[in-house]
Amino acid sequence: MTAELTPLQEQELLARWTSTLLAARTGRAGPDPIPYGRNLLSRWSEPQRRYHTVSHLRAVLDRIDELADQGGEGGELELVRLAAWFHDAVYRPDRSENEERSAALAEKALTEAGLTRHEVAEVARLVRLTVTHDPAPGDLDGETLCDADLAVLASDPDTYTGYTSAVREEYAFVPDPDFREGRAAVLRHLLALPRLFRTPYGAAAWESRARANMERELKELTELTEPKDATDATDATEQPG
Repeated sequence: MTAELTPLQEQELLARWTSTLLAARTGRAGPDPIPYGRNLLSRWSEPQRRYHTVSHLRAVLDRIDELADQGGEGGELELVRLAAWFHDAVYRPDRSENEERSAALAEKALTEAGLTRHEVAEVARLVRLTVTHDPAPGDLDGETLCDADLAVLASDPDTYTGYTSAVREEYAFVPDPDFREGRAAVLRHLLALPRLFRTPYGAAAWESRARANMERELKELTELTEPKDATDATDATEQPG
């Protein structure tokens, strides 16, 4: 899923970033948004990424727009979009603190960029929420971001296969048996949730396809995994998204 960002794609994403930041500032003065956007795009283009790339960023932004068009947006939509830009801005597959470091980056950058304390805190909270993808009831901003981040699970079968292959490439340092067991544990956890998607549109449009994809992947992983002693599987992957 890696691809070099073309000049046209960079221009389009920088325009989206600039529009979002200026809308969040609501007319308040602040520094030029472009250097911040370029820094984020450089992070999303780092060579260790295979799934958590600019393509994933664009997909999450598109799904937020889709949810907004369907009336499923959160109360502070521009802050949700900013959280999407930052939610995997720091990403090392061999580290466990990516979301926390991404939230800290958002706190620093957005304070400099002219957002209020409330706005910065809300973006950072949303970034940290992507650790669990479990927003509280009534958390409209959190529901929108988490649904958009997990929407890849409801892709068509070929796209879903590409997603799982890219995730495996990011965890190439993990031996196959450990990866399969860890990935299966993540899938079982997600499938056990009463609902994957919390917005009305996400639940209606994505839930059944996502569960079918994950059940098929889990079946394939289970068939490849040799029986072992009753030891807990090591979680070799983060939750999808």
